Amino acid sequence: MAELPERKAEANIETLYDVNPIPNAASKYECHKAHEKDLKLIAYPIPYPPLKGEEAIKRVLKRLKELAEERRSVKMFMDICVRCGACIKQCHYYLGTQDPNNTPVGRAELLRKIYRRYFSIGGRIFGSLAGAKDLTEKILNEEWYKYFYQCSECRRCSIFCPFGIDTAEVTMAAREALAAAGLATKYITEVIAKVHIYGNNLGIPPKAFVDSLEFFAADVQDLEGITLKVPVVINKELYEEFINKIVTKAPDRKEEAERLLKEIDDVKSGSYEFVEIKEKADILYVPPSADLFTNVDTTIGVMKVFNVVAKKRNINWAFSPFASEAAVFGIFLSYADIKEIQYRIIKQVEKMNAKYVIFGECGHAWRAHYNFMEAFHSPNFKIMHILEFTRNFIEKDVIKLDKSKNNDKIVTLHDPCNYARASPKLILDARYVLKSSVEKFYEMREDTIMERTFCCGGGGGLLTEELMELRMLGAKPRASALKEVVEKHGVNYLAAPCAIDKAQLPLVVKYYEIKNKETGELITVGGIHDLVGNAIIFEEK
Repeated sequence: MAELPERKAEANIETLYDVNPIPNAASKYECHKAHEKDLKLIAYPIPYPPLKGEEAIKRVLKRLKELAEERRSVKMFMDICVRCGACIKQCHYYLGTQDPNNTPVGRAELLRKIYRRYFSIGGRIFGSLAGAKDLTEKILNEEWYKYFYQCSECRRCSIFCPFGIDTAEVTMAAREALAAAGLATKYITEVIAKVHIYGNNLGIPPKAFVDSLEFFAADVQDLEGITLKVPVVINKELYEEFINKIVTKAPDRKEEAERLLKEIDDVKSGSYEFVEIKEKADILYVPPSADLFTNVDTTIGVMKVFNVVAKKRNINWAFSPFASEAAVFGIFLSYADIKEIQYRIIKQVEKMNAKYVIFGECGHAWRAHYNFMEAFHSPNFKIMHILEFTRNFIEKDVIKLDKSKNNDKIVTLHDPCNYARASPKLILDARYVLKSSVEKFYEMREDTIMERTFCCGGGGGLLTEELMELRMLGAKPRASALKEVVEKHGVNYLAAPCAIDKAQLPLVVKYYEIKNKETGELITVGGIHDLVGNAIIFEEK
């Protein structure tokens, strides 16, 4: 577990909103800048090194103008805010840092004052009297780059805005404008570059991907006596096509890319007890890659679900190392990179003739595909979330669950922001599946769940070591509500059906010392399908 900073906040739901503003309190937090080797693979054109002086200002203003013309939402959100303050105490980062620039209206105003100066009649004529300000290099580096990477794009503020202003759209526009001048973060661009080479955020190569699935199935066989079949689709020609693109963009990564082709041959000629290598399947399952590395019980639970349903309904499903990442970090950088990352899935689906793509437990991944897949690609397949899939077959009595197998767990649920505020049906599906799997379930406070859920503090591309203290402060609201339900009901398991949540929340639990009352141990954070996997009944072992 990562090293945590000294605790600077207490988790207390009763005093959560007692905040006195401290200007510039969060100005010390800043993401590391992107590296040239990664920028070569990014779909969005980002100059390296970052532009300076007037050249940077001109490039940012040019892109900002284009964004206002391309996206009606950007122009509308710049024009309609009346600074009423309804959003101020709804942002977890403001409640944690007390910095007014971390209020949604405060952060958006950093962009809006520049927008007024250059793109509104009042701002051009009256300048500062109209709340307008000239863009400077200092503003780009000391305000925009810092504070627009202190927004997790969780959209909680939009629930409370009387005009429905979506500050996440403002953040996304500001980040694209910054990137046009070369101001992008190492974490986000590094992750996107890995997807373009390996097909996933973690850089898991094909052999390690397949070996992990084989190991999971072998473990289930040894511990439970259950045999799981794990189909994996391999289409070498897809790797060849994409490797040619990589080498063209970044010749210095030729050796790294070409190693993948050799691995594909090794995988296809390999001998596996549980993994079946194939070329076609009707359903492509795409997990967040962290579920192949750290959240392995979630993947095992999903594998059990597919095996039960496949046996009873004869479904033809598969993993793919080529398209092995549900998450779309392009949503934290640019529309161009959303589209490019999704294109990898599109090509895999076309090659294997799939009719469905089912995405794993990941919040922003679902928002990206649910909101953008149709608009960008007009696919000839349907998309579904694994929670929808599992609920459907529980309701049809295809999946049978024995809740008593989870009797050692007293559970509460963290609603991922991008389920709650992008696809609200999923928060109902999550509860249905969860309540079908456990006897003891307790909700957190009503004003901190469902569409009003608080962010984990690590979303929006901020899950990086240099922002650790900021992340812990931003998690204060979620920790406060969690601590209350733990103390009141003895909760010992926090269900978090999102890969970023599963990475962030164990650290939050440790930072705020949220412990089980009976054992004195830190409560467990895990997925919903971890619990499904425990409870699922195999009629024949």
